[in-house]
Amino acid sequence: MATALRASAPPRALEQHAELLVELRAAVGKVLAGKPEAVELLLTAALAGGHVLVEDVPGVGKTTLAKAIARVFHVDFARVQFTPDLLPADIIGSPVLDPRSGSFSFHRGPIFTHVLLADEINRASPRTQSALLEAMSEGQVTVDGATYPLAPPFIVFATQNPYEFSGTYPLPEAQLDRFLVRVAIGYPSPAAELEMLYARQSEDPLERLSPVATREDLLAMQSAVRQVEVRPAVGRYLLSLVSATRGHPDVVLGASPRATLALFRASQARAYAQGRSYVTPEDVQALATPVLGHRLALAPEARHGGRGADRVLASLLQGLRVPS
Repeated sequence: MATALRASAPPRALEQHAELLVELRAAVGKVLAGKPEAVELLLTAALAGGHVLVEDVPGVGKTTLAKAIARVFHVDFARVQFTPDLLPADIIGSPVLDPRSGSFSFHRGPIFTHVLLADEINRASPRTQSALLEAMSEGQVTVDGATYPLAPPFIVFATQNPYEFSGTYPLPEAQLDRFLVRVAIGYPSPAAELEMLYARQSEDPLERLSPVATREDLLAMQSAVRQVEVRPAVGRYLLSLVSATRGHPDVVLGASPRATLALFRASQARAYAQGRSYVTPEDVQALATPVLGHRLALAPEARHGGRGADRVLASLLQGLRVPS
């Protein structure tokens, strides 16, 4: 295991992408001013090839952020508005009869794209939500026994409003576990909101946003991320954190092995985004809540007592010895 963890990202790849990563941050930051943490998380998820759950109130830029990521990487983008009457075929596609030949051919749905925005995902029925599971975990869809691969990269950006529950269907744990990170954007500062007003006085900054990278650049960075070094001591530190969630008194269902892999891969992506060929304990600490928070099922007394997943993870981190 230690041998596998010692592979390191080629310095040449880091040098080639360092300037590109700076440009990507700056480009997305123009669209979502005053939220560098959210931009960094989105960039980390894209480099890790993971899916993103953006959970916040309406109007803070959730949809804009997904469009910006697709535009700066110059990849295909599709948006699906999730509603109670949405069917799985509306996302995946369905067989269509050709009247001339009398045979059926598969008509591809919007899921066949690079960046899919699943807007208000919790408004669709569980049956429709589950239509995304195979695509999110395996990068393919199966219809009538035939399997159709999705061209990489494939990233799902799902949004939901955590404060409105009328007519919604909460995502089950199996679906939440497919999202690499959960991002909360939050309200902008007064200065950032004032800047937004004047930036959008004549036109939408998203319309002026030009591609910074290509699909090939993104795939190359995703490949380089997997070579970022995770020293055995840091790997054990990461695993200790995940294991501790499974025995905490406030947690009914701890983080799964998929969560361990997600934190591992996200830590590699964060290190690479910051120009490092190795993961530090600080990478694990910074990503603990975004990666693990939505994967923990809390006990009722913890939820009603105001002890959320962020507090549980903070207490666990305080109790772990940080490797030097």
